[in-house]
Amino acid sequence: MSAITGPRRLAAALVVGAMGAVLVPSFAVAQVASSKPYGRVSFNVDTTGRTTEGLPARRDSEISTSLTFVMPDADTGGAEFGVDLRQARRFPADRPSRLSIYDGYAGVHSGGATQLRVRGGHMWLQDMGTVGALAGILGEVRHGTLGEGTRLRAGFFAGLEPLVYETGYAPGIRKEGGYFAFERGYLQRHTVGFARVRQGGLTERSLLTFSNFIPAGKRFFAYQAAEFDIKGPANGTAGGGLSYFLANVRVSPTDRVEILGTYNRGRALDARGLTEDLLKGRPLTTQAIEGLRYESRGARLTVEVVKNVRIYGGIATDRNNRDDDPTARVTVGGHAGNVFGSGFDLSASDARINRPNAPFHSRYLSVGRALGRAVYLSVDYSTSLSVVRFQRSDGLVIETRPWTRQFTINGSAMLNRYLSLLVTVDDEADDTSTGLRLFSGLSYRIQ
Repeated sequence: MSAITGPRRLAAALVVGAMGAVLVPSFAVAQVASSKPYGRVSFNVDTTGRTTEGLPARRDSEISTSLTFVMPDADTGGAEFGVDLRQARRFPADRPSRLSIYDGYAGVHSGGATQLRVRGGHMWLQDMGTVGALAGILGEVRHGTLGEGTRLRAGFFAGLEPLVYETGYAPGIRKEGGYFAFERGYLQRHTVGFARVRQGGLTERSLLTFSNFIPAGKRFFAYQAAEFDIKGPANGTAGGGLSYFLANVRVSPTDRVEILGTYNRGRALDARGLTEDLLKGRPLTTQAIEGLRYESRGARLTVEVVKNVRIYGGIATDRNNRDDDPTARVTVGGHAGNVFGSGFDLSASDARINRPNAPFHSRYLSVGRALGRAVYLSVDYSTSLSVVRFQRSDGLVIETRPWTRQFTINGSAMLNRYLSLLVTVDDEADDTSTGLRLFSGLSYRIQ
């Protein structure tokens, strides 16, 4: 067996250290903690056989396992820990096995109105948006005496950036920062954070993050998130300013009407690649420095025409680059539950994207029914058609019409209080190939 070296050794040390930090203090505070840990273990098998014109038949399979086990957030003092792992292996082995450590931390916290919390290990900091992946240390102070259900939080963090699909860390990357949050009740939260990501001797990113969850009774809810680069990415090579802004607003004037509005704009930029090019003295292109501009805005109206029957319609416009003309998306659909007392549920939708040179049209239909209290079956059918046109230098217009069709059977069952089963069978076809996919998953709830 080969030795574990470099980043893999550091990853293993952090995870093992986190587990050890859990085991020792957990016995000491067993009489203090008021909540029990909970989690889930899932095992999935995904296999697809595909036949393509002019090529030999091929079968690809993947076996994946996930584990989530966490101590719930409690106001009493004691130990805390969280584990969230994903592992996947493909057959044939045309790519290496993947192990993702989203969470693997341990810590302690004090009790009372003002709490001090310290964690170490792998953590996903939800308050920090796209820069929330951390392998390091987190300290947080919580104060909850401003009124019933109201709390202030302030935190500081520092460490490395873990890789997504394997154990290890992004080479030469260090990050540190902090955040401040105001919370009220179960939904309202306002957060502002600062993070600095360094690569070698350069600042890859220096940014502010913002997020707001704003409920107002049962009739209004808004969510907003944004990132703002204080200094341009790649040590100021790219311009600073707004990195992204998104907003989601839902209004329900009556119990039968819901209006949803969305807005999203920003810039897609490879700050890490730019910084690496600077460190290695490689030339930078204008396209890489400016990035890709995007913007999307839309609205959807949903109406419950009669009990258990909802219809909706939506329209949106998208722009994938600052120089591109916006394109329109139109979606209509509906859902009916327990149709005429039969126990069947129906869903259908029709979506169109009206791009000048590449329009798209998709239809979807689903029929489902519960069999007893523990089993639910559904049959889905979807089809899509893309039209792609381009003009040659001699003026000839060439048009292609890629077409796809998918027929799906889904089944889910609660085998007992803790064990559930999911099975999906997909029959897929397009212009040149056909495929049959089988997905099955077994999940055990730990409580």
